[in-house]
Amino acid sequence: MKAIIRTKYGSAEALALRDVATPEPKEDQVLVKVHTAGVNPLDWHVLRGKPFFVRLMGFGLLKPKRPGLGSDLAGWVEAVGKNVTRFKVGDEVFGSGTGAFAEYALCPEKWLTLKPGCMTFEQAAGISVAGVTALQGLRAGGSVEPGQRVLINGASGGVGTFAVQIAKAQGAHVTGVCSGKNIELIRSLGADNVIDYTKEDYWRSDEKYDIVLDNAAYQSLFILIRSLKPTGIYVLVGGSTANFWRMMLFGVLLSKKHGRKVTSVMAEVNEADLTYLKELIESGKVRVVVEKKFTLSETPEAMRFVEEGHTRGKTVLRVC
Repeated sequence: MKAIIRTKYGSAEALALRDVATPEPKEDQVLVKVHTAGVNPLDWHVLRGKPFFVRLMGFGLLKPKRPGLGSDLAGWVEAVGKNVTRFKVGDEVFGSGTGAFAEYALCPEKWLTLKPGCMTFEQAAGISVAGVTALQGLRAGGSVEPGQRVLINGASGGVGTFAVQIAKAQGAHVTGVCSGKNIELIRSLGADNVIDYTKEDYWRSDEKYDIVLDNAAYQSLFILIRSLKPTGIYVLVGGSTANFWRMMLFGVLLSKKHGRKVTSVMAEVNEADLTYLKELIESGKVRVVVEKKFTLSETPEAMRFVEEGHTRGKTVLRVC
């Protein structure tokens, strides 16, 4: 099969399209013939091995443990392990696996669900990591309650576009923060209020929020938590490396000092959350925003595009 591989950490130039052996599923795995793969910021972090704690997550300290790259995908079930009960050959599925930037990829059964007929493969491939991150981030302090005031910083990105819609579907009053060129997009996704970050700093406003989901945390956490209500929760999803270290080192202290919860989220893909997202999409409450499409051979270009950090919605790779 054709697959994107790399043998060392580095930039997109380290990627190559090669012929490799098609993997075989283990007992609890599903082999998926990939139609489309989703590209996430996580992928370029794994590509570069930066920040360093990415390597500590099992990707390899000095060099990548696995040559493949990519997780999100949509396609057809090609083969199943003997313990797999939820899928059969030919099923259309979406979710996450390993080495998704390839013609075939292995997925744990629990990381997949059936693709609804109302969605294209391109849309389905954009759901898993971004959608689950948004969902789990919003409920990091418990369920979103109707009427709560929720702010999504970085609202026009992959996680942000899902978070705006999920919070709105759960009854929240939603404020999205994005650049001026994306204001109409965020309004179309249901946001009650939109802030242009090039003109206004949301944390300087008198408005306070029950939940701040921050996909673009480039100011100090000590400043950003000012936007919370006394019982609010700040959830760090993306931003500067310095803020991730601050969260790891001082998150608990910040929470105790200011009386507000400060935490971070790393998505844990699972069947229940994928199914919940699928139901929101089938009901028309959430739609997948896909901005750019690349081919498998254009993976280096796609990675550079995502690493620039100005993606509207999702970027995907058309494999077949």
